[in-house]
Amino acid sequence: MKLKNRTLAQQMSLVFTPLALLALATEAYSADSFTEALTGGKVSANLQYRYENVDQPHPASGARLKEANASTLRLRLGYETAEYMGFGGMVQIEHISANDAYNSRVNGRTNYSVVADANVTELNQAYLSYSGAPQTKLKFGRQLIRYDDDRWIGNVDWRQNHQTYDGLSAVNKSLPDTTISAAFLTNVNRVFSDASIDNGTGALLGNHHMRSPLFNVNYKGLGFAELVGYGYFLDYDPSARAFGLANSTKTLGGKIKGNAPVGDYKLPYLAEYAHQSDYKDNPNNYNVHYTRLEGGIDINVAQFKLGYELLSSNGKQSLSTPLATLFAFNGWADVFLVTPKNGLRDVYVSARTTVAGVVLGADYHDFKADHGGNKYGTEYDLIATKAINKTYSVGSRYARFRADNAVDNVNCAACIDTNKFWVYGSMNF
Repeated sequence: MKLKNRTLAQQMSLVFTPLALLALATEAYSADSFTEALTGGKVSANLQYRYENVDQPHPASGARLKEANASTLRLRLGYETAEYMGFGGMVQIEHISANDAYNSRVNGRTNYSVVADANVTELNQAYLSYSGAPQTKLKFGRQLIRYDDDRWIGNVDWRQNHQTYDGLSAVNKSLPDTTISAAFLTNVNRVFSDASIDNGTGALLGNHHMRSPLFNVNYKGLGFAELVGYGYFLDYDPSARAFGLANSTKTLGGKIKGNAPVGDYKLPYLAEYAHQSDYKDNPNNYNVHYTRLEGGIDINVAQFKLGYELLSSNGKQSLSTPLATLFAFNGWADVFLVTPKNGLRDVYVSARTTVAGVVLGADYHDFKADHGGNKYGTEYDLIATKAINKTYSVGSRYARFRADNAVDNVNCAACIDTNKFWVYGSMNF
């Protein structure tokens, strides 16, 4: 197994070599204290099975793809040391076993529908941390980074292989009710895995190399609302930019969200706006924007929400969110993982309730283009999950997207009828 032309042992040495040097520096660190920190840490483990069925009965062009029946099992093992003089470390490895009755993007089964869970073994996380500065924690190495609700920067938690980041991150909480997060990314380890090689499509690159600073500020001092401001400056390396799906962008935005109490009930609300433009040597000169509005009611036994999300377009370029946990937005059928060139308007409603410890939910989406206003299609999603205890959980989901009869392959290549069904269970230790 290789990670950007480095073996697993070489990657892990990036973590353990600095720790070994600390152990040898007897003037500053005692061997006993270092050993105690190294051996007194915490082991974590996760075992997750998932069956995913994908049926796309009416392809936009060409022969119909075979129905995918993906059976995948993930084992994730991690160890986080205790801290010594503010220093710590973490290593996490994951292995995914799978059958071959689907297209994982790396197994060559291109006649099947896609399920982006590859059969791989990878180094998921490996970082050094330092928390010696007041109310601050630094991490250097391969790590999970999640900001807010993962709309811009996330770990794609739904897929068996997480999206992780190589670089330096910092979280500071020295100001009252304020969390300041910043990072400088050098590489994004995508869910397609390091087995995904360059075959002429940027979406299949297992690594997106970059030099990208991120900033996020969260303030909760108002009491009735939470304020968020952010700036994400994605500067992609030419190896990623070459395919057009990873052009550099600058995104500046803000969000307010909260719950307004009304008697025994709550009225959750959210409003977010962001502006995105070309950045660095992006060959396109454009300005687009993002808007999300949500309102709902929580009556204790059930929660309802109505929302509107806009990823705008000028007719040539549309707003992109390449590092988001995309499964959580715009429908579980994953039709809009890449924003169509005419943009996207998503009007959605959702409902959740709990019956006998089982969380039940339903969502409905109506999708249209921003530029031109043509309709893409509709989708409804169903979910049932149950956390048996802190260790075990099970669940099932269903998604059904139906393309509008007038939609064409040029304006939305991914807009084809799609049915997806999942059954899954996990154990966490």
